[in-house]
Amino acid sequence: MFDVLSDLSWLGFALATLASIALAGLWFPVLIAKPYVVALGREEAPAPASNLVTNLGPIVCLVVVTFTSAVLLEALQVTSTGDAVLFGLIVGVGYLSAMTFQIAINPNFPRPLFYGVLNAPFFVLSSVVSAVIITRT
Repeated sequence: MFDVLSDLSWLGFALATLASIALAGLWFPVLIAKPYVVALGREEAPAPASNLVTNLGPIVCLVVVTFTSAVLLEALQVTSTGDAVLFGLIVGVGYLSAMTFQIAINPNFPRPLFYGVLNAPFFVLSSVVSAVIITRT
């Protein structure tokens, strides 16, 4: 069932990864930059210094998530756009959004639900977009 690496749409995987990175580049620094700082309780704090982990870490995570979705889409033999959207919603809501809220619900996040509401839509949207791109390519 999971012997699918040779059948993966590697072009679809690459395009989906680039789409997710582009969406993240729009979502986090442009669309939710100010509310994100509020959700983290850092309104009065200076912006943290940029470093290799904060710059490349999210990209590596997106590559891993997109690759995992590509493997599952192939293993499950998802071929239609409708099924790809459904797959993206199931993964986006059931795994990625749930984990976003679970990670935020701890004493280090002063506004965990707000954090989840800001971040979860990105993960759902990127999951759906990635699944469609992989399936249609």
